[in-house]
Amino acid sequence: MEADAADAAVSHSDLVVRGPLFGVAAQSEDDGPRWRVVVEVTNGCPQQARDGLNSLLWFRAKDDAKSPAERRALLAAVARLEKEYVDELTVLDTRYRVVRAEEYAAADAYGDLETPRPTDPEPLTPDWSPGSGALSPRVDDGLVLDPDAPLSPLQAAERLSLRSLAYTGARFPDAVLHDSARALESHPDVMLMPAAFLIVERSGAEPWTPGSGLQATAHDARRTLAFSLSWWEPRQRGLIPFDAEPDVDARTVVAENTSPAAVELAVFAEATERLRAGNLNQVEVHGTVSRIARARRLLRWGHDGPEGPRPSDINTHGPQALHPRLDEHGTVHFEEPTEDETAP
Repeated sequence: MEADAADAAVSHSDLVVRGPLFGVAAQSEDDGPRWRVVVEVTNGCPQQARDGLNSLLWFRAKDDAKSPAERRALLAAVARLEKEYVDELTVLDTRYRVVRAEEYAAADAYGDLETPRPTDPEPLTPDWSPGSGALSPRVDDGLVLDPDAPLSPLQAAERLSLRSLAYTGARFPDAVLHDSARALESHPDVMLMPAAFLIVERSGAEPWTPGSGLQATAHDARRTLAFSLSWWEPRQRGLIPFDAEPDVDARTVVAENTSPAAVELAVFAEATERLRAGNLNQVEVHGTVSRIARARRLLRWGHDGPEGPRPSDINTHGPQALHPRLDEHGTVHFEEPTEDETAP
């Protein structure tokens, strides 16, 4: 892994910063300075992470609470999250914090993003069967953020080099630049999260654009790309009807030769087969190059732990109720409360 990292530092020495991602971390008394990721740090805005915490606490109240008092405490936190922009709260002696990470990728001198490294985790036998993704690990599943964890020399050097990472340039609003500069002082240390993987796409000389969310392994990203090429894109282009049977894809249509679009579908089928047979990290179809890129995330860290959302971070929507009403006895009420239920 050290050799791979050293090679990547030479071949892909530039950084491409995509922007912030958000999740939720928790800390209990027994955790010391460590924080545990409980909502994966993959959300595009802080409110999506708050919504994730809302659901986490609601289901704990429904399924795991051991007493009405414990359920009331969890539901009180849910009630706040339904109405307020809450970035930190304590529930039953556990602190929950919305955390902010910077997503970036390494690029070479030509602007091509880094692909998976030989030592990145891969299954011994790749599973392409439908539904196999449900059994795959989730991004950040069980991840512990430990500021005192031992580092290799290259990891320490990378962390040191990224401590000064901040937004610059006229294309950023003043508030974003101000918050970015202030974060260097309020959260001077950084923690590098495990690599994740996504599909990026490019047509001609255009820049790379994301084509998927983050996946825990490169194989999960390849499987997502295979599904897109064989199932989603043919339907999106009208080559296969959206109301076709779920198991109908470009490969089955070409094999059965049942559609006048079979010639065009053959391009998608062939690309899917090449991707699967060669475990490839890049394919091109109809002038669009799809690549499996290796993404990194950087958490800024201060004296009280990971950085939360900045004032200039944008929410795409506001707080809202996400689940039916749950009472302190664990009963779910799908109907609206009656006047007697809401009376003091």
